[in-house]
Amino acid sequence: MTGSPTPQRPLVDSFGRRISYLRISVTDRCDFRCVYCMAEDMTFLPKKDVLSFEEVEAIASAFIARGTTKIRLTGGEPLVRRDIMALVRNLGGRIGNGLDELTITTNGSQLQKHAEGLFGAGVRRLNVSLDTLDEARFAQITRRGRLGDVLAGIGAAQAAGLAIKINMVAMRGVNDDEIETMMDWAHGGGMGLTLIEGMPLGEVGIDRVDTYLPLRELHDRLARRYSFTKLDKRTGGPARYVHVAETGGTLGFITPMSHNFCESCNRVRLTATGQLYLCLGQDDQVNLRDAWRNGGAAALDAALDHAMVIKPKGHDFVLDRTRAEPAVARHMSVTGG
Repeated sequence: MTGSPTPQRPLVDSFGRRISYLRISVTDRCDFRCVYCMAEDMTFLPKKDVLSFEEVEAIASAFIARGTTKIRLTGGEPLVRRDIMALVRNLGGRIGNGLDELTITTNGSQLQKHAEGLFGAGVRRLNVSLDTLDEARFAQITRRGRLGDVLAGIGAAQAAGLAIKINMVAMRGVNDDEIETMMDWAHGGGMGLTLIEGMPLGEVGIDRVDTYLPLRELHDRLARRYSFTKLDKRTGGPARYVHVAETGGTLGFITPMSHNFCESCNRVRLTATGQLYLCLGQDDQVNLRDAWRNGGAAALDAALDHAMVIKPKGHDFVLDRTRAEPAVARHMSVTGG
């Protein structure tokens, strides 16, 4: 991957952080209902409110012109959106022309169908959200998914040449007895594993206080059995990585609750309706859909300038018995994590 030329007006927020990473939620819909992400009975956006692919491309182009070099497509589940591959191909065509990398976060359910097309469009890495290898537990966590479909999708993606990183939300009393199994499986299959702390986003019908597992506790537990070497590896996101000597693989930790990573934040998130969220854990936002529809490229550029002014210093998640409501009302599926 070659670095992109420095833009004349890079996106730099009021804290001096350069924004080079855009996450785009192409839909809030998903074929799963994971217990930490969604309520079981969800009301999804009317399709008329969702950005067209042409609008997504226009907004993405404005970001690329201002120095964004990495775009990740998310959801909901991005691969359930109709004709999604047309968008992937068009954005993939920008790789080497301002964009360094196009990646996708997926639950894996649709990968058998799309793996070869993703690789052909220029995608080289995927994050697959997978929290267990136990079929019954998988059905319980996702409320409706089938583990076999995801495993087959991962196999198809690897066969197509895509690198896979598994994202696992670690939950006390739910899947914390399976961490070592997941790590051995992922590393044995040539995949990385990243552990994620649960975040208080949206009402989902589970007790997040009971299931919250600080990753420092998990790190210390694993370090008693495995030999870790800290890595300087960066993939554009907030994970901190170690190399595991016994498995030969990479283990990541994303700790938004116990140790936030706001000082190095380089990313913003675009929802499927065109709202640009400046922080996953705050409500600060700018309406890029209206800017584009009402004023075109000039208004969109001005909206990006405003976004840099209001981007907050960081989030302040709180999770305890005295604060039962979620820190942010919107569900994780709205902004794609």
